[in-house]
This record gives sequence, C-alpha cells and structure tokens, in this order.
Amino acid sequence: MSGSSGQGMCNSGLPRFLIGSEVGKIRELDDADMRNISGSYGEDEEEDQSERQIVVGICSMMKKSKSKPMTEIMERLCKFEYITVVIFPEEVILNEPVEKWPLCDCLISFHSKGFPLDKAVSYAKLRNPLLINDLNMQYFIQDRREVYRILQEEGIDLPRYAVLNRDPDRPEECNLVESEDHVEVNGEVFHKPFVEKPVSAEDHNVYIYYPTSAGGGSQRLFRKIGSRSSVYSPESTVRKTGSYIYEEFMPTDGTDVKVYTVGPDYAHAEARKSPALDGKVERDSEGKEIRYPVMLTAMEKLVARKVCLAFKQTVCGFDLLRANGHSFVCDVNGFSFVKNSMKYYDDCAKVLGNMVMRELAPQFHIPWSIPMEAEDIPIVPTTSGTMMELRCVIAVIRHGDRTPKQKMKMEVRNALFFDLFEKYGGYKSGKLKLKKPKQLQEVLDIARQLLAELVLHNDCEIEEKKSKLEQLKTVLEMYGHFSGINRKVQLTYLPNGQPKASSEEEDALKEGPSLLLVLKWGGELTPAGRVQAEELGRAFRCMYPGGQGDYAGFPGCGLLRLHSTYRHDLKIYASDEGRVQMTAAAFAKGLLALEGELTPILVQMVKSANMNGLLDSDSDSLTDCQQRVKARLHEIMQKNKDFSEEDYNKLAPTSSPSLVNSMRVIVNPVRTCDQVHTLIKSLTYQICKRLEDPKSADLQLYHSETLELMLQRWSKLERDFRMKNGRYDISKIPDIYDCVKYDTQHNSSLNLEDTLELFRLSRALADIIIPQEYGITKAEKLDIASAYCLPLVKKIQLDLQRTHEDEAVNKLHPLYSRGVMSPGRHVRTRLYFTSESHVHSLLSIFRYGGLLDDQKDEQWKQAMDYLSAVTELNYMTQIVIMLYEDNNKDPSSEERFHVELHFSPGVKGCKDEDNAPMGFGFRPASSENHEKQTNPGSLEDLSQDEPDRAALTEPINIQRKSPLIRNRKAGSMEALSESNTSSRGLAYRIFPSTSRQSPEIKPSGLGAQCAGLFSASFPNLRDLTRAPRKKPSSLRSLSSQAELLSMPAVKRFSVSYARHPTNGFEGCSLVPSIYPLETLHNSLSLKQVDEFLTALCKNGSEAQFKRLKSLSAMFESHSQPSIDVDSPETPVSIPVQLNQPAAQPLWYTSGPSSTVSSAGPSSPSVAEPSSNFGFNNE
Repeated sequence: MSGSSGQGMCNSGLPRFLIGSEVGKIRELDDADMRNISGSYGEDEEEDQSERQIVVGICSMMKKSKSKPMTEIMERLCKFEYITVVIFPEEVILNEPVEKWPLCDCLISFHSKGFPLDKAVSYAKLRNPLLINDLNMQYFIQDRREVYRILQEEGIDLPRYAVLNRDPDRPEECNLVESEDHVEVNGEVFHKPFVEKPVSAEDHNVYIYYPTSAGGGSQRLFRKIGSRSSVYSPESTVRKTGSYIYEEFMPTDGTDVKVYTVGPDYAHAEARKSPALDGKVERDSEGKEIRYPVMLTAMEKLVARKVCLAFKQTVCGFDLLRANGHSFVCDVNGFSFVKNSMKYYDDCAKVLGNMVMRELAPQFHIPWSIPMEAEDIPIVPTTSGTMMELRCVIAVIRHGDRTPKQKMKMEVRNALFFDLFEKYGGYKSGKLKLKKPKQLQEVLDIARQLLAELVLHNDCEIEEKKSKLEQLKTVLEMYGHFSGINRKVQLTYLPNGQPKASSEEEDALKEGPSLLLVLKWGGELTPAGRVQAEELGRAFRCMYPGGQGDYAGFPGCGLLRLHSTYRHDLKIYASDEGRVQMTAAAFAKGLLALEGELTPILVQMVKSANMNGLLDSDSDSLTDCQQRVKARLHEIMQKNKDFSEEDYNKLAPTSSPSLVNSMRVIVNPVRTCDQVHTLIKSLTYQICKRLEDPKSADLQLYHSETLELMLQRWSKLERDFRMKNGRYDISKIPDIYDCVKYDTQHNSSLNLEDTLELFRLSRALADIIIPQEYGITKAEKLDIASAYCLPLVKKIQLDLQRTHEDEAVNKLHPLYSRGVMSPGRHVRTRLYFTSESHVHSLLSIFRYGGLLDDQKDEQWKQAMDYLSAVTELNYMTQIVIMLYEDNNKDPSSEERFHVELHFSPGVKGCKDEDNAPMGFGFRPASSENHEKQTNPGSLEDLSQDEPDRAALTEPINIQRKSPLIRNRKAGSMEALSESNTSSRGLAYRIFPSTSRQSPEIKPSGLGAQCAGLFSASFPNLRDLTRAPRKKPSSLRSLSSQAELLSMPAVKRFSVSYARHPTNGFEGCSLVPSIYPLETLHNSLSLKQVDEFLTALCKNGSEAQFKRLKSLSAMFESHSQPSIDVDSPETPVSIPVQLNQPAAQPLWYTSGPSSTVSSAGPSSPSVAEPSSNFGFNNE
C-alpha cells in the first residue's frame, strides 16, 4: 500500500521541505517566510482557501530530524497534495525564543538528549497546533516510575516490580534487605534472577542479577557501543547509590520484541536478540542492528492501542517481553520509528497524512476524504512437486561428562534436623531438598554443633554417628564456599525409622520417627562435558533446512537462518541438576552460535522450574517394582558360582546381546567382585604411595582435583563396596565404574597400574546392573519407565500435536520481511536435557511399548537388534523425533505427516572403537519410497545461491561402496570425511540427501542399509572454510539385496576436540567424540505415533493411580503427612482427552502448511487437552 496511490496525493515527486531541510543551509526565519508558509494567524483570511497548505512542523534535535527514517517518512508525507513539511532548525530551537519559531498547523515534537522540552510546551501553548505526540506526557516517559504507574492504571500487564526511592525526605520508600539469592524491597521479595533499572529512562545501565545456582554474577546492559550492548560481571551485589526499580526477570528465550505504533489502530513489531543474552549486537551490512518483523497477537494489538492512548503519543515505541505464554510491557520509549522498513515508511506516512487531513482539512475548507483501498493481498509462496518439510524436532538428551557422583546416607533423629525439616516445609510432602547456600550453611552449622557437643560430652545422647557427621562437615566445607550446583542435602521422613542393613547391624532397632539424610556431592559438568555439549549443539544445526548470507555454505546454516529470522520456535528444558542445566546452556551456545559465559544463556534460554516432575526423578525413592527388581539383582549377583542357564534366563530374559556378553565376561559374580575389590585396594595403595612422594605434593589432577580428594573417593568405595558381613553391596558397582571411567579418561597421566583391568571388570558388572535396575522383564521395564517419564511422554505427544499456530511464539511477519524467501516456514524445536534414568526409561517405552511389531517390520527389527547390542547409554545420549509434512498430500490423509525416530548412544567410551555396534545410518530411505520417482524440481535446490538456501558443495567421493539411498526431504544435510584422511586434515562436505536409486532394489522394509554419515562432532564453522575440496565421483548402486547386507558400513568420522581453539576451557583433557545418530525408523505416520503415546499414557496413568492409592494408604496408616501427588517422584497426570470430531482425524489440518501460507494452521490441529493436564503448550 504505497502512499502515492491514495486519493488527495500529488505526484510531483519532490518533497517540500521549506525550512532547514538541507544541512548547512539553515537561515534565520523572517516574518515573510512565516506568512508565505502558513498565512497570517489572527487575521481575516482573504487568500484563496483552495491554495491553503497544511504545515506540519518537525521540532526535534537535528540528529533526529535528519535521520533516515524521518527523511523517508517526511518525503512520503509531502506527497499529500495539501501538506507541506517544515523542519525547525536546531539553532532556532536552542537559541531563539518560541515567538520566533516557525509557524505550523500540526506539530511533531519529541524529547531526546539536549532537547528543551519546556520551550516546546510553551510554543504549543502559544500557537495551539495539532499535536501528534502530547508534550506534557513526555515528562512522564522520562521517569520509569511514572511509566509503570500509568501502565498499571491502564490494566496493562507488566513484570512484578517495586520502587526503591533513595530520597531523604521519604525514608519509608528506601527499605532494602539484600541476601545472597534475593533482595527485599519495601517488603517485596525478588529472588534472583531479577532486574535492577534506574528510575531515569535516560539511564540505560540496567543490571540483571543471576542466582548462585546458575553461577551468580550479573549482566550489565548499556546503550549500544559498537558491537556490544552488555557485559557479564562477576559482581553479585546490587548498587548502593541512586533510586531503582526492581522487577522480576521474565524468561523470554533470548528475544525482545519492539512495538511501534502510529495511532491507536496501527502497530508494527520487530524482534531482536535480547541484549542480555551474550551482549553481542548482530548488525547488517549497513551497521544497523538486525531485527525481524514479527506478528502481534490480538491481545498484543489491544495492548499497543492502550499504550498509544494512555501516553497520548501517536508515534510511540515500547518493549514487549513474551514469557510463559503472556506478553508484558517493560518499557515505553515515546516517539520512535522503525529503522529499516520501506513498507513501514509507506504505512506510517499514510496513517499520519490521513490523520492530519482528517483533523485539519475541514477547518481549512480543503476538499478531502479518506481514501478507500482494497486490503493488501498476502504473497503466497507455493511449491511444486513432492517435498517434505521439517515441522518439528524433539530431542531428549543426557547431560555431558561429569565428575564422579558421591553420596553418603545417614539416619538422623536429633531435634535440630527435625526443626530444619519443618522450617522448609518438609512435612507437606515428606521430602525436602536443600541446595541453596543458606540452607546448606544451616546443615553445616548443625553438624558443627553436634560434633562440638560430642567432644565436650562423650556420653551425650547424640545418636548420629560421629564419622558420618565428620564426613557431612568435611564435604560441606569443601571449596570454601557454597554452590547449589556442587552439593545438596535431601531429607526424607521415616515414620518408623530405617530398617538396618545386615552390614550395619547395631543395637536393637530404635523406635519412633527419624529422617533419612542423603548428602550428594560431585557430579559437576566438566570442561570436557561443556565442549561435548557445545560441539553437539553445533552439529545439531545440520538437521535443519536452508541458509544464506553469512551462514551460506556452512553446516547448520539453515538453523541459524531460521532462528535469527524468527521462524524457529525453540524451547529448552532441563532437570534441576546443575550438570544438566549447564549441559543445556552449553548446547544452546553451540546451537545458536552464541558467545560468552554460560550463566546468561542458562538463565534466559533454559527452563527448569515448576515442571511437575517432567525431567526430575528421585533415585532414592523407588517404586515397589524397582525394589523387587533390585532385590532380585542382588540375589543373583551374590551367588558364588558360575552363571547357569537358569541365571541367564533370570537376568537376561530379553536375550540382549550386550547383557549376555557381559555375563560371559563375569562368569562368577562374587569372584569378579573379589577381583574388583582387590584392584580398588591396589589403587588406593598406589595413591597413598604417590602422596608420600614429595614430587607429588603439588600434583594437580583434572578439574582441580587433588590426590587427597582422589584418595577419599576410592577409600570410601573400598569401605562401602565390601560390607562387614563379607558380602558385596551391588548398588556401589555403578559408582565404581563411574570413578574408574573418569580416571581412565581424565587422569591417565598418573599411570596407575591395573586401572584398565578394573575398568574392564567394573564395566562388565555395570553393563548388567545399570540397565537391569530399570526392569529385568519387558513388563517391569515398562512399569518402571512409566513411573519415571510418563509426564515427559505426554509432553512429547503435545509437542507433536501442537506444531500449528502458536500465538505466544515470535513469528516472522511475511508482509514486512525482506530477503527471506520462505517467510511462512516455521519449525518447532523442543529440547529436553535430563539424566540417565529418563533416557533409559524413554528408550524402554519405545522398545517394549508396542510401537511396531518387529516380526512384521524389518526396519524396526534391525533397530531393535542394534539397541540390544548397545551396552551403555553414555553422556550426551540422544533420542530424536522429527516430524515432517508433505504439502502435496491431502490434509486428512495419514500420509500428510511423517515421523522419524533417531538415536545415538552418546560419547564413545574407552576401547569402544573395535566392538561398537553399527547401526544403519542417519535417515536412510524407507521402503515406501523405493519405487517412487522423485520430481527433480520438487526438493528445494540447496545448491543454488539464492535467499534462504544453503550454498552447498557437490556430493563427495566415498572410498567404500555405499548405496546412499535417501528420502528426499528438505534439510537432510550431512557431513562426510574421506576415509583416508586423518582427523587433523578432514575434508568436510555437506550435501542434500539425493542419490540414485537402483531400480532392482525391491520394497522390503530394509531401507536402512546405508551407513550413517551424520557426525555429532563438527569443527568450528570458521575451520570449515579452510578444508580442502575434492572433485566428486559417482556413487555406486548395488544390484542385489544380498550384496547390500554383506557390505561393510561406510566409515564414520567424529572428531576428538582436545584443547579446541574455540572452547575457552583450560586444562581440558582429550574430549571423547560422540557416536553419530542412527535412524531407528523413518516411515512412521503421525497417527501411529499418537495412538501409541495415547495408549501408553492411559495405561501408565492407571498403573500410577493404583500405586499412589496404595502409597497413600500406607502413608496414612503411619500418621505421616499426606504425599504431595505432584512431587517429581510420583507425578500424576490425567490422560489427554482429544475431543476431536469423528469426521476429522487427529492429523487433519484445517489449512495449508506453512510453505503455502503463513497465516493459517500448518500442522495437526487438535482440541485443547484436558484442563487438568499439568503442562502449558510450550
């Protein structure tokens, strides 16, 4: 809708800037000028009214008057036949009295630094022009307190806030109490993260303070300087001088929305990367901050109208924060134009011109009427041929490499512990988790007090063991400071005390209630873990389509392009464990190419609070089924004889090759445990000898560990593994394997003898104990899996269903976007970072829940064989679900939506290269596509240099024979290496997944034979440009299925990042690489998956309800406080009720996909889930 097409506009082309319109040619105005421009005020008008011009005056500082947006808009405004624009010279504004200012009929005037607002107010009183922006309200806009007051009075949502006025005359408004993780302002408590804003709107030094659990410190925002808009500071204390507004921090996933109104009925919105995220300003080739137009919801448009009217500012900019499904206004800037949008300039000039003419044309007798025009017709991009578009990516990922987890349990009965339990609300659920520094300090104080009493009164009635209290004190005093990420204490109420284990039999069982205190420490994400997560994040980009500009030609360019243009709806969730949260933050840093510290990324991008047990689990609170399974495991593993056929049937009823192989290594479990215990004793002896050596006095191990701490780790395992009765505590085997794996990986420089033998034996034991703790039979595995991850399964189901329009998402506005070829494309990504228990459980659900019949589906059978051969779900294990949409299929067809399931067992362990199970590659063709001829023009041509496409190179030469049979889907890009190149000189290539398909291969469901080439360890993008390129050669097709099966798989590559130049971590030992993703199945329909998940949730909920009922009865019989049914250990969720019309199946979509139209639903539409279901739709 260009302004020149409207009625009442002239086409003379040249704008009429009569005064001060050219830099350096400002002259003093005389009376003749004013009369020529505006006619005489206060005199009878004798001129021909038809020639009368409406004069619009621009009264602002010259920097603003001469800005590009102002010039563009004023040029368009001058195309109105009866409008003339006059720019007030800055010299006149500053130095001349208002009586000598130019005359005008309409005034556009606004405050900026150095502008005399008082004089402008006086001028308005003197001349009484039509005001576009009210001047008196601009005083209020300069004070954030007044802005918030007005917003509140208008009923506009804003963050919860409190004002701290440091005014000696009003001491009651200056009550500030600062604690380590919160502040109390005039009685209002703000927990970190919170925001501290100066009350003056001209002061841009806004600080965000982070909690100690996320690393502490603060992000300091300021007016943009070059490429920076904020810096991270380790300072955690608030400012002590000046007045401030303190407000709740809103988690916006790293995005701010700027809204620009032109009158109450027009609002333009743009999104940008939040300055608080990493402080780097993204700029375009002209040096302007990169922003993208996004669509406002109906509610947000109403907010824009309210802001415009409340502040009486026709042209007004304000900031929106989109968080938790709501929109909050956090700042009102007053007069503000969009910086770089021709469409906005057209719209703004038209709205302002029509407004001026509507108000003033009648009194000047100018013939004018509001032009009526047809609405803009939205551009509708279309596709031809067959194409699958990526719509949704869901990934469940285990955390990265960590230090060994350590745990100490003790039963406590002292009143001081019960008082602490009551103080923090432990009786509400019978459980309490303490991880905040203040809480841990209280536990430490109790331990110190009890130990002091023991010293003074040796026979006092303190029932806690002295050794345990000393260990509690020692661990809490480690590092000299507290951090919630490193240590935590859990207290569980025991109504009748804890039954004594046989190894710890003491006096007669004490009666009465007690508390089980579990102290956990260690388990921190290591520098290697951070590198693993960041590099996997980089590699993860390669599953997304498109890319241009700065990202063209690099792996993952499409994801960065999608995300930066607000066509990527990303949410990252993590459990409450510090290592999991930091893994998520590091992954996000790599995924989105962010810079700087992890703390700001963690706070803004990772959601971990109030998730109703979505990703958390309490391993100390076991279900009945788990208790029974553990008891059977202990019974079988305590037999001092060789495994019999009966033992094989008992322990490995699923005949899993990984289990059977481990049992063959062990032969006799007790004898193997004897060997392990002997090797541990040998290890502790060697460490003691090293400690006695003066050369080892200052020896620093990995991650700042000392030899003393290492000795403590192993000595505790030596004591705990072999109990007093001579039997072995099988539950310690995972801890032993954990420790030896860590030391083999990170402390191999110590050259301790027999560590590899200890690693081999403990791994064989752990490969039985760890997976079988989650169930021995299929039924047990399903039962335990449901207890752990039913809420996560329900959330995944919602994610797959709700890939259609989501108003709470920042979405690119197709009409205002420039240089984006497919503005309608929108991909939804949900990433869930969690611990081993959830990954085991979710995999069990897919393996044993009945998704497919492996007797009828050959691809699924091969996938199950592959999973059975996987021995360990190591750090960075991934389960990935991808949803595609075929826009050429009927909307109600089952073939419209297509689901793929992928898996990687994570980090490669020691000595894994030789015996690692091989899958069948990443995204091989499915049987249904073998006979289909793909239209060459149907797939986006990713090799063309055009907007929103990746500039990709040709397929590379594969040294081994490989039929790269691939389904043609947008975004299937892979990285390859030549099999004869070393890891130092890898030649990286990415290419679209296209290949010749042999006509002789018949549909058989075996489409998964081609090798996986997706690497989970990409180098840094900048290194990619230096890689040498080789000429392509043809890929050889195979003529028979037999040859296909007998072939060796294509050699995968994955790079080890030792001291990676971009990782920023010191002392980083060799970082093991990560197994590539393997496709488990790539021809599932959404209907199949949805019906499977629905049935699973229904069965799981019923089983959980029975379990809860029995637990509740037991709890009440002991007169114990009632269980909180929403606790992570026993999550309760109502099955999702899909109230859909019978005539329209679940996967029915009411409109075309996002490739065709940006406005309508673009994936499966379902009714709202049951209101009792405890998740939002994000």
